Amino acid sequence: MDLNTVVELRDARRRGPWRQGDAWLGGGTYLFSEPQPHIRRLIDLSRMGWEPVRLTPDGDLEIAATCTIAQLSRFAKALDRPAAPLVEQCCRAFLASWKIWHMATVGGNLCNGLPAGPMISLAAALDGVCTLLAQDGAVRELPVEDFVVGAGVKDLRPGELLRSIRLPARALARRTAFRQASLYGLGRSAALIIGTRDPLDGELVLTVTASTVRPIRLRFPLPPNAAAVHEAIARGIEPQEYFDDIHGHPAWRRHMTFRLAEEIRREIVQEHRSGEEDGR
Repeated sequence: MDLNTVVELRDARRRGPWRQGDAWLGGGTYLFSEPQPHIRRLIDLSRMGWEPVRLTPDGDLEIAATCTIAQLSRFAKALDRPAAPLVEQCCRAFLASWKIWHMATVGGNLCNGLPAGPMISLAAALDGVCTLLAQDGAVRELPVEDFVVGAGVKDLRPGELLRSIRLPARALARRTAFRQASLYGLGRSAALIIGTRDPLDGELVLTVTASTVRPIRLRFPLPPNAAAVHEAIARGIEPQEYFDDIHGHPAWRRHMTFRLAEEIRREIVQEHRSGEEDGR
């Protein structure tokens, strides 16, 4: 897509005042996918030199906003953490061409705020925290589940930049379960549910995305039964929070949320019981 309203491309390393019509350019896979008549200038982040992804001394996983899906996938293959397989599962949930994989960025996926964004699913499920940089240099941290507040709606102030996403070491130590549903074999996610279990306190958390307009997390201090999960979803997700578009009717998305959540509950609870028996 030619963005014929853009009159300037500026290197982000050159500081300058933010103007109406400015937009950050990461991978550009969304920006150049459809007309953007409101954009007059692109601020290019590609030469910022941020390390794509790394483990911090504390064991947290820090993912730069400019990290591509391909870079994150390669790093996760060598990551020796229980939650590492979830990273690849979420990368694969893009169902995108190799060109998209090598250009689309983790930060771009979060900043689009689309319900089917699998990087939103990954980061929300693993207690991800966004680091946001304001034009005046102020730094703000915000949990991913609070960063994406609706379909395409983010808590992102004018000129503010998503610098990185941090996944805490404790979250990386969790066992995970992943379920995804789509109307088509190679279609956009209509429901993507992730379950995690903390090895320290046994808490089970279900993170509901794609079927809802924002990430919704349901916590269970003790392994729940089927009735408890059903009640938590029924009470925790309002009818208007189920997303409605060509990729799935809200009623079907709701049905798949209940179904996939129960599959995850069974998998994680069974794993928990097996672990207890092995420890006897």
